[in-house]
Amino acid sequence: MATLSIQHPIDLRSDTVTKPSPPMREAIAAAQVGDDQYGEDPTVRRLEEDVAARFGFGDAMFVPTGIMANHIGIRLQVGPGEELICDADAHIVAHENGGLAAHAGIQTRTLPSVRGLLDPAGLAAMIRVGDRYTVGTRALEVENTHNRGGGAVYPIETLREIRALADSFGLGLHLDGARIWNAHAATGVPLREYGAIAHTMAVCMSKGLGAPAGSLVLLPPGRSEQARSLRRRLGGSMRQAGILAAGAQYALDHNLERLSQDHENAARIAAALRSAGASVRDPETNIVLVDADDAPAVAKECFAKGVRISAFGPKLLRIVTHLDVSAQDCDTAADVVSSVLMQSPERG
Repeated sequence: MATLSIQHPIDLRSDTVTKPSPPMREAIAAAQVGDDQYGEDPTVRRLEEDVAARFGFGDAMFVPTGIMANHIGIRLQVGPGEELICDADAHIVAHENGGLAAHAGIQTRTLPSVRGLLDPAGLAAMIRVGDRYTVGTRALEVENTHNRGGGAVYPIETLREIRALADSFGLGLHLDGARIWNAHAATGVPLREYGAIAHTMAVCMSKGLGAPAGSLVLLPPGRSEQARSLRRRLGGSMRQAGILAAGAQYALDHNLERLSQDHENAARIAAALRSAGASVRDPETNIVLVDADDAPAVAKECFAKGVRISAFGPKLLRIVTHLDVSAQDCDTAADVVSSVLMQSPERG
């Protein structure tokens, strides 16, 4: 294969690497701000009210990160020494540095699944009622779309079954919706229908939507003060946070409808890699998973050639499309990745 000329680095490690566009920067610069710890930042409050309404919740709270959003949402439902059940590859157990255990004393119990999507029947078999000798389950957790599942999307019917299961046992249900926007774009399921299945929910503004930072926790009735106390205890309260909220609001207003372009670009990369002989898992949204004999070595070589992708494990690569990469960028990246994969020593 001919040597490729790349004019600029193509960063496909994550959809968190996007830069604010000039109009987003203008919105940030023009943001009305106040002291959010006093509840006086109008831009933060507008964002919280907007997101809560879109998902059918009574309130939402702006926080710096998705990890904090998950942590607070789960702590509103599960106490120290109590149990949360989730998928074995859930973000909360794989990528959040053991925060639920370290900071909240929450026990997680996990079960394997296909593409990270829990089967309601298998989940039901895991639930423990609890007594003086046994830790009882307090809540369930689902992730939609599922990061380590390659951006897999839960069918809304499955989510409804899981909510019905939670209700039948009197359990809480937390939805890690960091990329719920992608699920909505892929399926057309209204955001309020996703919101209806969860007692608490976390949504991220800095992934597919392209904001510089920030997530929100969607809150059940009567829990706002407790949530804000937890945020402060974790060091997550901010002052003139409208600077960040303005970027998030712009992203929500302008970038939600374009997410299907990222899905098309992911499918484009997957098709090109498959045509070149790579083992690729069909993407449902904006995440492409590729098998490799030595993923870190492949990622390192691609980086040297101007294409940045992630080693998602010893033998797994992750490629994530986003608003800062074009279809042409994706074609170029696919050429680079396939050339490196085909030249690996294991392929002779």
